[in-house]
Amino acid sequence: MGQEVVDRLHRLMWKAPQRIAIEIAEIWICDDESALEMSQSVVLVEFESVFAVSNLHKGKVRSPTVARNLVNIEEVSKAFDIRPLLTKVSLGISEGERIGIVGRNGAGKSTLMRIITGEEAPDAGRVTKSNSTAIGYLAQIDNADPTATVGDVVLGDREKHEWAGDSRIREIFTGLFGGFDDHLFERTFGNLSGGEKRRVGLAKLLIDDIQLVLLDEPTNHLDVEGVAWLAEHLKRRTDLAVLVVTHDRWFLDEITERTWEVVQGKVEEYEGGYSAFVLAKAERSRQSAATEARRNNLIRKELAWLRRGAPARTTKPKFRVDAANELISAEPAPRDGSELLKFALNRLGKTVLEAKDMQVKAGDKELLSHLTWNIGPGDRIGIVGINGAGKSTLMRVLASELQPAAGKLTTGITVKIAFLTQHLDELDPTWRVLEAVEKVAQYVELGKGKTLSASQLCERLGFDRDGQWTPVGDLSGGERRRLQLTRLLMDAPNVLMLDEPTNDFDIETLTELEDLLDSYGGTLLVVSHDRYFLERVCDRFVGLLGDLQLRDLPRGVDEYLELRHQQSTPTQNSGGKGKSSSAAEERQLKKDLTRVERQIEKGRAEVARLTAEQETFAMDPTKLIEVSEQLAKVSAELATREEEWLSITMALEG
Repeated sequence: MGQEVVDRLHRLMWKAPQRIAIEIAEIWICDDESALEMSQSVVLVEFESVFAVSNLHKGKVRSPTVARNLVNIEEVSKAFDIRPLLTKVSLGISEGERIGIVGRNGAGKSTLMRIITGEEAPDAGRVTKSNSTAIGYLAQIDNADPTATVGDVVLGDREKHEWAGDSRIREIFTGLFGGFDDHLFERTFGNLSGGEKRRVGLAKLLIDDIQLVLLDEPTNHLDVEGVAWLAEHLKRRTDLAVLVVTHDRWFLDEITERTWEVVQGKVEEYEGGYSAFVLAKAERSRQSAATEARRNNLIRKELAWLRRGAPARTTKPKFRVDAANELISAEPAPRDGSELLKFALNRLGKTVLEAKDMQVKAGDKELLSHLTWNIGPGDRIGIVGINGAGKSTLMRVLASELQPAAGKLTTGITVKIAFLTQHLDELDPTWRVLEAVEKVAQYVELGKGKTLSASQLCERLGFDRDGQWTPVGDLSGGERRRLQLTRLLMDAPNVLMLDEPTNDFDIETLTELEDLLDSYGGTLLVVSHDRYFLERVCDRFVGLLGDLQLRDLPRGVDEYLELRHQQSTPTQNSGGKGKSSSAAEERQLKKDLTRVERQIEKGRAEVARLTAEQETFAMDPTKLIEVSEQLAKVSAELATREEEWLSITMALEG
């Protein structure tokens, strides 16, 4: 069967394949045809540096489906001042593709997206779009008129009767806002929180009829539940092409099928989501190292040949690609739990934080009641919960920044807490980065005998040798946050509390932070919407579901999402008024719907007629008042009919 597949691909592509890789749930990289029998879905074939994808069905390759091309990027270059961001980049986006963009902060990810949308012009090259392609773009910062209502921003000129009849729009509003009542749409944009503004921006984008959506950090300010809903919604929209920049690696793995890495002005392309990208990049690095070793070997042979004269014979070097799982087969677990616990006990003792019958409030609002919770040495706990449930407030109480409203909190004698909040500390703008860190300490012991100097820790968290001499006043928001975290770690705390630590960090910095935390020998408490980061650094999870309780979550984030789903699913009382189920009730509802739709149509026509009459009698005050009163009455009646129509529609969909 393997040879039949290879022969078919040979005929399709007119070249003999050098290597075959198979992607199912895992990555397989091999040169053994028998491995083809493992595949049930996709064959990925590489010819030199060109990849082709074809469907595999019952052991035979079907011709690849040709998707319509939406955007072409040809030889695009872009520089800021003298620093080149993109150099002769050529890429394409096809219908329904899901592409994630990764790279360090400042590498040019957002610039590439703005060039695709046309918001920014390239210095050289061109971007072409098919005529029928409608593109939507979600920028990192949500901008809208602060005096505009949510309804104005999201719906524009759409009438309620128009959008309320679209089940897809109602599903989007329910997923992002929890419903679609008038109170929500009457709120002004300027009074919304960061998370609410992000949801408004997403709703505006997702209800539009577009073929390509570009998302720049879409998960910023969203909670775990919001991120999960967005991923599920995008997965269902199979006709929609998605290009996304995000540091949320769980989100990338959930929705993307290809990855672009922006690095040193180039864009490297990889098949698969984030996990596949990490594996493929490791394989490319291994191949590159092997190639360099072979090149050095050939140079030595060439020098020997020059000394000896012509060789007796030559041999053709052979190359075999090792299976991808060999890359990680000898890799130990990220953390040595017993070693870290031993280190934590030495530094902390047995008592760290103990809450007994504690009550937590934010102003007059009660957030937690009768909380009894013991946090021990070496615990690594992730805290998840809905917005407003009290995650940050609980952290502030544990850090002794706030007092519990009732009950008792006991803190161990040897405990030294460091708390990374969502707010940036004010530092002297004239300090250099390295100076700001060295003012805390020159060296820090992280655990397992690992010691880092201030300069080494700066470098691990993204400040290279030159960047360490940058004045604090010249740092961006993300760089200031990195500096704040570096200073906290430099103080050698034995209890580390992180409130949304991944905000403004790129993926490479997050990977370095995770590696540092793997060797951290203290107690760790983390609040984050970044599911990948939570699951990577934490061993236990607790959840706040808005019911004044702190729940243990043995199955982690999945269990939290299940509980939230149960909460949002209304339970019906057998004695209460349920949704219509009988055929007679359904027929009556359909009759009512037809009647109300006719009334709405007549009402809209009457509103249009009276509006025209207002203009006609603009110079006749008596007649104008009379027409205006009629218009107000008809408009009120129309609004009532639209509400009735919405309620009938929801009952029918019941």
